[in-house]
Amino acid sequence: MFEKEETSIRSAGDKLLSLRTDCEQCFGLCCAALPFALSSDFAMDKAAGQPCHNLKEDFRCGIHTKLRESGMRGCTVYDCFGAGQKVSLTTYGRADWRKAPSTAGQMFEVFPVMRQLHELLWYIAEALGWPAAEPVHVSLAAAWDRTEQLTLLDPESLLSLDIPVLRQEVNELLIKASELTREAARRELKPAPKRQKTYGRGADLIGARLKGADLRGVSLRGAWLIAADLSGADLRAADLIGADFRDANICGADLTGSLFLTQFQVNAAKGDAATQLPGSLTRPDHWAGMKAH
Repeated sequence: MFEKEETSIRSAGDKLLSLRTDCEQCFGLCCAALPFALSSDFAMDKAAGQPCHNLKEDFRCGIHTKLRESGMRGCTVYDCFGAGQKVSLTTYGRADWRKAPSTAGQMFEVFPVMRQLHELLWYIAEALGWPAAEPVHVSLAAAWDRTEQLTLLDPESLLSLDIPVLRQEVNELLIKASELTREAARRELKPAPKRQKTYGRGADLIGARLKGADLRGVSLRGAWLIAADLSGADLRAADLIGADFRDANICGADLTGSLFLTQFQVNAAKGDAATQLPGSLTRPDHWAGMKAH
């Protein structure tokens, strides 16, 4: 049993690594395909399919080192789960939209579809690494194989996929994996979590004062945590899938072992050197100069 669990964890780690964003292997798809509007996150309006004027001919960003100072904070938050390089290298076989402009429109439509598939793969891979979720590992592995095969489809087939149906099917497995893992964690964590407040999916916790809160094993699925104070909070084994962390203060918070936390969420939050993250995620560069307290 132990050896089987260790093999599962290693396999899950490899899967997560394969889903890390590699901008060097992408045709600047997030900079061209996606729209954004003048706001606190972006210094200008840009329509979907319109390349950002900061995108250079080699698909690199001309202001990459000063995005936040230039009012383009949103660019430092976004993460595509590796969808950009998959579309660039695999779906279109390294034929970029500048050299083959007839593919541009379709490529820009395919990219958001691929991102959703890769996001699902991230969640599945995570759950495959949780020993307590072993009762659903076989089903999760099958879901991984099925979803991965979808990412290899041709552009026309990708655009015809019913993503909401697929998400619902996978979500049922993710919920079960979360319940099993959080239940096991609550039994093992010392000291045991005290009686905790329960939060329904999509809980409104905007600006909530949760400094130092014991949130171990709690479900915060889809919670609105915008500008919430989670500094010093303990979020080990907390289910964070879909939670909105924009401007949430997680300085000194412990998120090791949290469930379904993504790089996108971490990038959107305000953290510091004392923030503890899962090993699959990286500490954002912009945290270094961020005043979160």
